[in-house]
Amino acid sequence: MYLFVVACVFVIGLLAFVRLAPTDVGQWHRPVAETNNQNMAGGAIRVAPAEPDALARVDAAARSLPRTHAIAGSVEEGRITYVTRSKWIGFPDYTTVEYSDGLLRMHARLRFGRSDFGVNRERLERLLLAAAQG
Repeated sequence: MYLFVVACVFVIGLLAFVRLAPTDVGQWHRPVAETNNQNMAGGAIRVAPAEPDALARVDAAARSLPRTHAIAGSVEEGRITYVTRSKWIGFPDYTTVEYSDGLLRMHARLRFGRSDFGVNRERLERLLLAAAQG
Protein backbone atom coordinates (compact mmCIF):
# COMPACT_ATOMS: atom_id res chain seq x y z
CA MET A 1 0.00 0.00 0.00
CA TYR A 2 2.85 2.37 0.85
CA LEU A 3 4.39 1.89 -2.60
CA PHE A 4 1.05 2.65 -4.25
CA VAL A 5 0.72 5.93 -2.35
CA VAL A 6 4.29 6.93 -3.26
CA ALA A 7 3.61 6.12 -6.93
CA CYS A 8 0.39 8.18 -6.88
CA VAL A 9 2.15 11.16 -5.30
CA PHE A 10 4.93 10.89 -7.90
CA VAL A 11 2.45 10.81 -10.82
CA ILE A 12 0.44 13.73 -9.44
CA GLY A 13 3.66 15.70 -8.94
CA LEU A 14 4.79 14.97 -12.48
CA LEU A 15 1.44 16.03 -13.92
CA ALA A 16 1.49 19.22 -11.85
CA PHE A 17 5.00 19.99 -13.09
CA VAL A 18 3.97 19.54 -16.74
CA ARG A 19 0.90 21.73 -16.29
CA LEU A 20 2.49 24.44 -14.13
CA ALA A 21 6.08 24.64 -15.37
CA PRO A 22 6.91 28.25 -16.24
CA THR A 23 7.62 29.18 -19.84
CA ASP A 24 11.00 30.72 -20.63
CA VAL A 25 9.91 33.00 -23.46
CA GLY A 26 13.50 33.56 -24.55
CA GLN A 27 13.95 29.85 -25.18
CA TRP A 28 10.87 29.52 -27.41
CA HIS A 29 10.40 32.93 -29.08
CA ARG A 30 13.34 32.75 -31.48
CA PRO A 31 13.72 33.29 -35.21
CA VAL A 32 12.90 30.35 -37.44
CA ALA A 33 16.25 29.87 -39.17
CA GLU A 34 15.38 26.80 -41.23
CA THR A 35 14.61 27.27 -44.91
CA ASN A 36 13.13 23.85 -45.76
CA ASN A 37 10.05 21.96 -44.67
CA GLN A 38 10.85 19.29 -42.09
CA ASN A 39 8.92 16.69 -40.10
CA MET A 40 10.54 15.57 -36.87
CA ALA A 41 9.39 13.22 -34.11
CA GLY A 42 8.69 16.18 -31.82
CA GLY A 43 7.55 18.82 -34.26
CA ALA A 44 7.58 20.26 -37.75
CA ILE A 45 8.81 23.21 -39.78
CA ARG A 46 7.05 24.78 -42.72
CA VAL A 47 8.37 27.48 -45.04
CA ALA A 48 6.11 28.87 -47.76
CA PRO A 49 5.90 31.91 -50.01
CA ALA A 50 3.21 34.24 -48.71
CA GLU A 51 1.71 37.69 -49.03
CA PRO A 52 2.45 40.30 -46.36
CA ASP A 53 -1.00 39.94 -44.74
CA ALA A 54 -0.60 36.16 -44.32
CA LEU A 55 0.83 36.58 -40.83
CA ALA A 56 -2.31 38.38 -39.66
CA ARG A 57 -4.48 35.55 -41.02
CA VAL A 58 -2.28 32.94 -39.33
CA ASP A 59 -2.44 34.90 -36.07
CA ALA A 60 -6.25 34.93 -36.15
CA ALA A 61 -6.34 31.21 -36.96
CA ALA A 62 -3.82 30.33 -34.22
CA ARG A 63 -5.72 32.34 -31.59
CA SER A 64 -8.90 30.47 -32.52
CA LEU A 65 -7.31 27.07 -31.81
CA PRO A 66 -8.42 25.43 -28.56
CA ARG A 67 -6.15 25.95 -25.53
CA THR A 68 -3.84 28.26 -27.51
CA HIS A 69 -2.58 31.73 -26.65
CA ALA A 70 0.30 33.97 -27.69
CA ILE A 71 3.21 34.19 -25.30
CA ALA A 72 5.35 36.71 -27.22
CA GLY A 73 5.48 38.85 -30.33
CA SER A 74 2.90 40.42 -32.59
CA VAL A 75 1.93 40.79 -36.22
CA GLU A 76 3.59 44.22 -36.23
CA GLU A 77 6.88 42.70 -34.99
CA GLY A 78 6.71 40.03 -37.69
CA ARG A 79 7.02 37.09 -35.28
CA ILE A 80 4.60 35.50 -32.81
CA THR A 81 5.03 32.49 -30.54
CA TYR A 82 2.05 30.58 -29.17
CA VAL A 83 1.64 27.84 -26.60
CA THR A 84 -0.99 25.15 -27.15
CA ARG A 85 -1.74 22.74 -24.32
CA SER A 86 -3.07 19.22 -24.74
CA LYS A 87 -6.60 18.71 -23.49
CA TRP A 88 -6.15 16.25 -20.64
CA ILE A 89 -2.65 16.51 -19.26
CA GLY A 90 -1.75 19.99 -20.46
CA PHE A 91 1.46 19.17 -22.33
CA PRO A 92 2.70 22.44 -23.88
CA ASP A 93 3.59 22.70 -27.56
CA TYR A 94 5.20 25.90 -28.85
CA THR A 95 4.57 27.35 -32.30
CA THR A 96 6.57 30.25 -33.71
CA VAL A 97 5.31 31.95 -36.86
CA GLU A 98 7.14 34.73 -38.67
CA TYR A 99 6.96 36.61 -41.95
CA SER A 100 9.85 38.25 -43.76
CA ASP A 101 11.09 38.67 -47.32
CA GLY A 102 7.97 37.11 -48.83
CA LEU A 103 8.25 33.91 -46.77
CA LEU A 104 6.12 32.59 -43.96
CA ARG A 105 8.21 30.44 -41.61
CA MET A 106 6.61 28.28 -38.95
CA HIS A 107 8.14 25.99 -36.34
CA ALA A 108 5.95 23.90 -34.00
CA ARG A 109 7.56 21.71 -31.37
CA LEU A 110 6.90 19.94 -28.12
CA ARG A 111 8.46 20.76 -24.79
CA PHE A 112 8.23 17.43 -22.99
CA GLY A 113 8.63 13.95 -24.44
CA ARG A 114 9.98 12.59 -27.69
CA SER A 115 7.00 12.30 -30.01
CA ASP A 116 4.00 14.50 -30.63
CA PHE A 117 2.19 11.89 -32.78
CA GLY A 118 2.02 14.39 -35.66
CA VAL A 119 -0.02 16.98 -33.77
CA ASN A 120 2.39 19.83 -34.48
CA ARG A 121 2.63 18.97 -38.17
CA GLU A 122 -1.17 18.97 -38.41
CA ARG A 123 -1.36 22.32 -36.64
CA LEU A 124 1.08 23.86 -39.12
CA GLU A 125 -0.83 22.46 -42.08
CA ARG A 126 -4.01 24.03 -40.68
CA LEU A 127 -2.25 27.38 -40.23
CA LEU A 128 -0.86 27.23 -43.78
CA LEU A 129 -4.41 26.87 -45.07
CA ALA A 130 -5.39 29.99 -43.14
CA ALA A 131 -2.42 31.86 -44.61
CA ALA A 132 -3.44 30.96 -48.16
CA GLN A 133 -7.04 32.12 -47.75
CA GLY A 134 -6.51 35.69 -48.84
